[in-house]
Amino acid sequence: MTDYAKDVLVSADWVEDHLDEFQSDDPEYRLVEVDVDTEAYGEGHAPGAIGFNWETQLQDQTRRDILTQEDFEELNGSHGISDDSTVVLYGDSSNWFAAYTYWQYKYYGHDDVRLLDGGRDYWVENDYPLTDEEPDFPETTYEAEEPDESIRAYRDQVSDAIDAGVPLVDVRSPEEFSGEILAPPGLQETAQRGGHIPGARNISWAATVNEDGTFKSADELQELYSEVVESGDDEIVAYCRIGERSSIAWFALHELLGEDQTVNYDGSWTEWGNLVRAPIETGEAQHD
Repeated sequence: MTDYAKDVLVSADWVEDHLDEFQSDDPEYRLVEVDVDTEAYGEGHAPGAIGFNWETQLQDQTRRDILTQEDFEELNGSHGISDDSTVVLYGDSSNWFAAYTYWQYKYYGHDDVRLLDGGRDYWVENDYPLTDEEPDFPETTYEAEEPDESIRAYRDQVSDAIDAGVPLVDVRSPEEFSGEILAPPGLQETAQRGGHIPGARNISWAATVNEDGTFKSADELQELYSEVVESGDDEIVAYCRIGERSSIAWFALHELLGEDQTVNYDGSWTEWGNLVRAPIETGEAQHD
């Protein structure tokens, strides 16, 4: 994985080789499975893995926002994670929610955090060890850094990006992008209107990964995002519906390709599609 700009992916073999460290009370290594539905975690997970529910534990429950710095510190400390821990994240849906959590760790300045390439599905389908035993690690003191706003976009920033011609990457399905549907089938519709932010390019999150859920090579990702990178000297904005799929694009661009000007608009279509007077386009993607 040395072709990538940053050493932020680990293989399933690497995790298996470090299972003893992940199961130790010593907080040097911590493994975390992040899902939107933690039933799968209860049925079986990698030994030593802590289970986080993205919806109830990594979201502020009274605001449409990520955890406050204090709550983020409490979540980690109460699960035996220190700010010096090597944290490896993985989860379902090819790491949708794990990538979002990775982005949140980076937002609060965690130095050593990584993704398990391929996520939960890869681990299970390739017969790596599973257990239903939930770890109970001693509590630690976790001290987060001040938020790194250089990796996050807000709605006013997105409005400015439209006028400035900043590349916007919409990672949703073509049907969501065109306005035909408001959410992936079976998921809650969280917007009043369908469509996309004016000028956005539709590059699905799925194009960044192989059939087994592992990330494509650096050369393949560079080709996929070539037009975006070429026109995004100052900034690249990724968005989706609720900010989790766009975290995959942010991870691919910012971490794997080293495009440090990439930001994640976590408000995404849940916010933009409900804004009064916000400009919206409909129809299929058209690229130069």
